[in-house]
Amino acid sequence: MALGVAQVLARLRRQLDGTVVFLFQPAEETLSGARALIGTGVLERTRVAEIHALHCGPFPVGRFAVTPGFGMPGQDKAEVTVSGPDAPDAARRLADEIGALATVALPRTPADLERIVADALTPNGQLARFVAVRARAQDAGVSVSYRCWPPERYLDVRTDIRRLATSCAGAGVRFPAEPFPAMVCPERDGRVLAHHLRRTLGRDAVTALHAAFPPFSGEDFALYLDRVPGTFTFLGVRAPGAPVTTSYPHYPDFAPDERALGIGVRAMAGWIAERTHRAQGLPGGANGSGGSGA
Repeated sequence: MALGVAQVLARLRRQLDGTVVFLFQPAEETLSGARALIGTGVLERTRVAEIHALHCGPFPVGRFAVTPGFGMPGQDKAEVTVSGPDAPDAARRLADEIGALATVALPRTPADLERIVADALTPNGQLARFVAVRARAQDAGVSVSYRCWPPERYLDVRTDIRRLATSCAGAGVRFPAEPFPAMVCPERDGRVLAHHLRRTLGRDAVTALHAAFPPFSGEDFALYLDRVPGTFTFLGVRAPGAPVTTSYPHYPDFAPDERALGIGVRAMAGWIAERTHRAQGLPGGANGSGGSGA
């Protein structure tokens, strides 16, 4: 889709009032690619004023899910050490206690995944506030990785982890780094995009997410949105009647309905072209993060 949008806009370059920059970024899955590109000064060098991305998602093929005021959670990690002759048993107990801080569990069945998608589409639903925790016991400690929403909730979760650790004699806690930032999409920009898509593709073509989604994944696109405004939108790739897992990236039976390709190209090319006009000559930005963006 990113290549398709680039081809369309290249043909329309004389009708654009600004400059469109495509960022084909590696290493999104390791949360290192955006930081590396930003470190080279790419945003300053290209004078990007706003940035936009599209990512496939488990919604009906061709339907857009905008994310005004939401996005994806960041990630925090903790290392808990336990001492003493019963350290392995204590570590297992502590891992269970820290894991119990979670308010949402990894889906085990397609029905679980369907419920998570439905919750993300529900105003003030189960995912409006959440903590997702993975706590793994080791010989003499616990390795913890967690995500939460809203982003400022990390302070509370860190306090809870410290409290649980101190209840275990001889235990210590270390947070190796500051939490990787959540991706928070500006509310105004998301609503403007939703209006544009409804106007050009029809009202039924757009829905809005009311939670950070999915609660178990993050995006280093967050680092761009920390610096310039923009949008991050999901495009549904679920074929009619297909299991939800076929439209959820990283599942082994992922098989997107490729009719979404043309829809995504049309929508994003129109959106980016409109942004160049509204920016009145200021440069715009487009991003291919995650292999399915434009």
